[in-house]
Order: sequence, then structure tokens, then C-alpha cells
Amino acid sequence: MKTTKQIHKKDSGRRTDNDRCSGIDNFSSVEQVALAASTYHSSYAPAEQIPTIVVENFPVLGKLAAFRFIEWVQQNPGGVISLPTGKTPEHFIHWVKFVLSGWGSETVIAELKAFNINCAIKPDMKTLHFVQIDEFYPMEASHKNSFYHYVQQYYIKGFGLDSAKALLINTSDIGLKKKETLKDIWPQQEVDLTLRYRKAITRQEEKQKALLASVDQWCVDYEASIKKLGGIGFFLGGIGPDGHIGFNISGSDHYSTTRLCPVNYETQAAAAVDLGGIEVARKSLVITIGLRTITWNKNCTAIIIAAGQAKADIVARAIESTPTIKEPATVLGKLPNARFYITQGAAASLKARQFHQLELAAELRNDQVEDILIDLASSLRKQLLHITEADVRKDRLASLVLQKRREPLKVMLQMTYDNIVTKIEKGVNVYRDKKFLHTEPHHDDIMLGYFSYLVRHFREPGNSHHFVTLTSGFTSVTNGFMLEQVEILQNFMKRSKFGPLFKENYFAADNMICRNRDIWQYLDGVAEQNEDIKNQGYSRRFLRNLIELYGPSFSEDIDAGLNKLHTYFDKQYPGQQDDEIIKKLKGMCREWEVECLWGYYGWQCEHVSHLRLSFYTGDIFTKEPTMKEDVPPVTELMKQIDPDIISLAFDPEGSGPDTHYKVMQALAEAIHVHEENTGRTDLKIWGYRNVWFRFKPSEANIYTPVSLNMFSIMHDSFMNAFSTQKKASFPSYEHDGPFSELAQRIQVAQYEKIKICLGREWFYQHQSPLIRATRGLMFLKEMKTDDFYQSCRQLSSAVEL
Repeated sequence: MKTTKQIHKKDSGRRTDNDRCSGIDNFSSVEQVALAASTYHSSYAPAEQIPTIVVENFPVLGKLAAFRFIEWVQQNPGGVISLPTGKTPEHFIHWVKFVLSGWGSETVIAELKAFNINCAIKPDMKTLHFVQIDEFYPMEASHKNSFYHYVQQYYIKGFGLDSAKALLINTSDIGLKKKETLKDIWPQQEVDLTLRYRKAITRQEEKQKALLASVDQWCVDYEASIKKLGGIGFFLGGIGPDGHIGFNISGSDHYSTTRLCPVNYETQAAAAVDLGGIEVARKSLVITIGLRTITWNKNCTAIIIAAGQAKADIVARAIESTPTIKEPATVLGKLPNARFYITQGAAASLKARQFHQLELAAELRNDQVEDILIDLASSLRKQLLHITEADVRKDRLASLVLQKRREPLKVMLQMTYDNIVTKIEKGVNVYRDKKFLHTEPHHDDIMLGYFSYLVRHFREPGNSHHFVTLTSGFTSVTNGFMLEQVEILQNFMKRSKFGPLFKENYFAADNMICRNRDIWQYLDGVAEQNEDIKNQGYSRRFLRNLIELYGPSFSEDIDAGLNKLHTYFDKQYPGQQDDEIIKKLKGMCREWEVECLWGYYGWQCEHVSHLRLSFYTGDIFTKEPTMKEDVPPVTELMKQIDPDIISLAFDPEGSGPDTHYKVMQALAEAIHVHEENTGRTDLKIWGYRNVWFRFKPSEANIYTPVSLNMFSIMHDSFMNAFSTQKKASFPSYEHDGPFSELAQRIQVAQYEKIKICLGREWFYQHQSPLIRATRGLMFLKEMKTDDFYQSCRQLSSAVEL
């Protein structure tokens, strides 16, 4: 187990006077250690309403929360705890279990001492009372994606808590009669809350109305049970895209208690991963403790953890706002022991901290000046070269530019203007006679990240391209989709469409020509707008995959095999764990999609690789990539391709899906090995981001113009190639629709910001028709390998590889 040096750094002493004034003594010993490692003050009141501690990245965040929890349990035996579910607490759970299981070992003692925690008193977990925060309804508690199951596995069992002292939300027990199930009452898995107020019409509605009353009474009793224990003493939670804590969505009453209620789209999208898809989340209600429940005990230690720049704006609103129902977490301002623990990225929009960090700097870097001036121009809706010194002095952050730089304002405005123009010009130009290795964690990441720039490089005949997806991606393929593919194939088999293909050995695993024919057949159907031809192509590949997975015997009785699969996919509930063969089959459906996408541009199956790295298991907490299992396949591919340019999803803090930064770590190691083996020092890295995480204008150094025509091509390609994602089961909370539409929205917003800075005339009157046609901008960061390694270093020191 590696230690995390970021938290253990010695205090420079720079903040001592300020901390004494702002009350650092109000922080626990663990928190004081974290503050000592930080470059921030302990308090930014009154700008910030809730005390906040900033750490480097997601793994360190979990570690800080874990040791604060250990410290609290030592000091509060028999206390009442309430802990989060989902992916957010991954590293929190890891570190708590590490400490408990290794108590007394030299490694654990060293970690405890580093946080000034008493090593002699092992936390007595059996004395604690546990309160479950929330649960989906109507979901059977026995389902593996229920929060009840999560709590049992990771907290009751994982932490060694006493189940008799746990208040849990067992939906299978609430209000049901003996041998009665939730499906008996809610056969369509949809709850009609109007039955609370209206008269039941049918016998079924009478049962539903009675059960609703029982659930509501249970919520009242649950609330009373929590208060009887004295209220929650330690609360740890995440923050949702709309600012929700628990399932108290934006607009929730600050005096709300435990209740059954609906949630908004943003919360449904965020919950889709837990439920097995947005299809289920749209129908689900939730039982959640209320904001009053969390704050009833005035001595409650309430901690909200948040990671990544994607959370920056919602975190800033929660921390900087006075109490408002729009921002549920603002209710925590009334608790003296409330805290936010966040990463650097999540702190990016906290204005007082931004100002403080820049104020400490001896001189502002060019990229910092660029950020400030672009943001100022955007907020004023004023061209960069028209900004005046008076404009700058009115803005607290921008005024630092005048204090920290010697150049006249006009020079800095011109520098920023010229930098933007240079980045656009670079995005127009293309490389020639280069070998590209395009990598992606998931099968649509490249398309959603830098499609327009990539297509321009296709047009240079001297360039060669190879595409590789590093994970299987089976989790994003629903049982409903698979059931549909089985039925389509069954229909073709009844029509005896594939008989001649068997005679020519079409489905042999090593028949690469016929693998490509699958793609050509499908794309012919796209061109003709003929669903039957498209389905033939898809079904050929689907049958090919089945024969590969189940062996040649599958082709001897295809009907029987398809019937078994039909039954399987029909009976599985969304999110239920599949066996390994089904996982591979679902992953192969994603692999087919990406081959269809690049087939649009003439790239055949030989130019597309599927590595299926082993760390990607579909479990809620996937393991870290390893040098032994996950790096060698990537290194071998690099040896074969010997690329000049390597692209990757660039997420050094873990702001997007955890697969992104785990893949990035594996790639960093593989690139390093490849450089050592080949002696190459001229590799270029293209870091891209997409719908999950964005670049600030100063971070990117390539701006590619995107026309309406390119938007149309991207959307059409996406909708035709990615059949599983037309109605994505795990959509973005920002957009209720295809990812291609969200990618367009992001690139349009980026263009609008830059258009303000340069002025519309720069685009509309430009001599190049490509620039005149610009309606969006795609941002990309090109790096040398040393720069890329530096970006990865902090994260890799916090996780094992």
C-alpha cells in the first residue's frame, strides 16, 4: 500500500497568522494535517459559508474522509453514522477497511501517526448505530443494485458493524403482507403518487393506496427512530449535479424529513448507473432522509465530498450561497462541524480561493492571464481588444493582472488575442505523413472528443490511423437491446437468409474478409436507408460473435441457442450482473459499433483493436490497472504501430468517469515503456475531453473550427453507428438526448465564448471559407510526453499501479 504524500507534507508556516485568526482550532487533528498540506487558508469567510478543505485528487479525497471518520469513531463510541452509496466513496471505503484490517501493523501505525490519530485505541465499530441515507422505490431490497444491498456488503459486513444497530431501508418489508412482493402491487414498477390524495378506482389501486399510506407511515417512524438515537452524529455524502445531498434535490425544503418522493432528470441521470439504466431511473421514486434529518443533531459532523472540475460550479454555489432551497447543501451552514472536502478541480470556481492563489503568486503565468481576460471578456460580452483598464479594475480577479504583470494592459490583451488566433490556425492545419494511434476508454469517446480534427487528418493520404478501445464497455448495453438483436437474428434464421453464408465458411473466426463484409453490408443499408439490409449486417456479426463465444456447436442448433438467450435477456432485471460470456457478448456489440463508425471512412477491421483491459469488470468499484495485466497489451500494440501521435482521454484528476483516469494511467505507463524500448523522444500526445469534462480555453492549445456540416456528419454517424447509444442508458445529466447533441452544444458554447473575445467579424469576414463556416470549436491539448507524465504523476502517486 502506498502512502499519500500530498496530505502529509509539512506546513510552510505561511498561513499561521491567518489560521490563528480564522479559527484553525475548530478543525479536528486530521483536518489540521490536511490544512497544513494545503496552500489555502483554513477559512474564507464570509465569502464561503461552509469550511472547506481542498486536496489534490479523488484518491486523496477518499483517504482524508476515511481518517476523519476513524478519528470521529474513536472519539464517539456508540455514535450514529450515515454513509454514502455509489461510486463516490470508493477510496473512503478502501482506506477504512485498510486501517481496520491492518490495525497494529507498522504501515497503519505510520498512517495514523501522520494524521495525529491515537494508535492505541482501535475504533469499536460494533458500538456504532448506522442510518441508511436513501433507497430507490419500488426496488426489491434483494436486488444487487439496491442501496440496501450496498450497505450490507460494504458497511455492515465490510466495516464489521452490528446489523442489529442499523436502521436500514428494506423496501421488501415496508407495508407488504406475507408472501406479497413489490411487483404484486406495482407490476409496471411505477408508483402513482396521486393516490395519496385521490380516491382509488380499481381493486389494484386500493392496494396501491394502502401501501402508499404504509410507506408514508414507515417514513415517519424511521425519522422518529433516528431522533430517538439522538440524531446523526457523523454524516458523509456526495453532492449531485443539481446540488442534491441524499436525494434532497434542488428545491427541497430545508425542514424536510424522511419521505417518499420523486426526483428530477439530473438526479435520474446520475442514478442510472446504480439502477441499471435511465429507463429504470425515470420510473423510480426514492425514500430519502430529509435535510432536517441530517441537521437535527446540532453537533453533527457533516462532510460533503466532491471531486473534479465538472462539480466546480455546483460546489461553489453550495459553499458560497446563503441558505436557499435552490442549493440543498447550503442547509449545512447551520452546523458548526459541517465541512466540504473537495479536489483542486472541484474548487476551481471558488472565487475567494482563486483570488488568494493568484494573490500569492509572484507573477501571473501567461495561461492565468489568458483565463482571467477571456472570462472577463465573456462576462462583459466585450471583445478582448476593446477592454479598458476601467473594466479590469472593476473586477477583483482581473485587477490582479495589473498588479502582477509589468506589461501594459494593451500588450496582455493583444497577447491573449494572438494566442487564440494561433490556436485556431493550428486547428485548421493538419499533420502529414504521420502514424496515429487513437485511444479511447469507451467506444464513442474519440468521436465525442475530437471528431472534426480527426476527419481532417483522414483526408491526408500519407497519414495512417489505428483505433483502439481499451475497455469492453459491456455495462452500457442493455438487456432490452440484446433481446431485440436476438429477435432480429431469429427472424433472419426463419427466413433462411444465412444458409449460403455457412457454405462459404463465412463465419469462421479467422475470416477477416467476411468480418469486413459484415460492416460493408451494414453501411450499404445506411446508404440505402434500408433497415433490413442494416439488420442483416448486424445479425451476421451477432451470429459470428455467438459462434466465437459458444464454439462451433452453437451453429449446429442455432434456434435452441437463440431461445435460451431470449429467455435470459427477457428475465434479467436491469443492472443485474451477467456471466462472463454474456459480458463478452455485450462488449462485442460495442466493438461492432466502433468498427462501423470507422468503416464510414474506409478503415477496416484490421485498423481497429479491442484490448478489453482486465481492470474493467463492471463492478461498482473497479480495480486499479496493473503493470502486469493492463500495460503489456497496450505496449505490444504500440510496438506494432510505432505511432508518431497518440491520443487519449485526458483526465488527470478523475473528473469524468473513473474508467477515464484509470485508462490514462495505464497509457502513461505503456507510453513510458514504449519510449524506453524504442529510444524515441519525438512522440506527441493529444489529450482530449468530451461530454464528461471540458478544457478551459487556456488549457487547450488547439482550437479546431467545426462547421454545421461537420455537426451534421457527427450526429448522423453517431446515430447510425452507435445503436446501443441512440437512447443511452447512462446519459449525461446535462442533456436528455444523444451524446452527439451534447457534444455539439459544448462545442457551440466554446465557439461563442471565443467569438466574443475575437469579435464576430474575425470569423465572418475571414478569408478562409472554413473559418467563415465555423459554428463550433473543438478544444484539444497537444503535449510532449514529459508534460503528459507530469500531469499524471500526482494521481499515480495516490493509487496503486
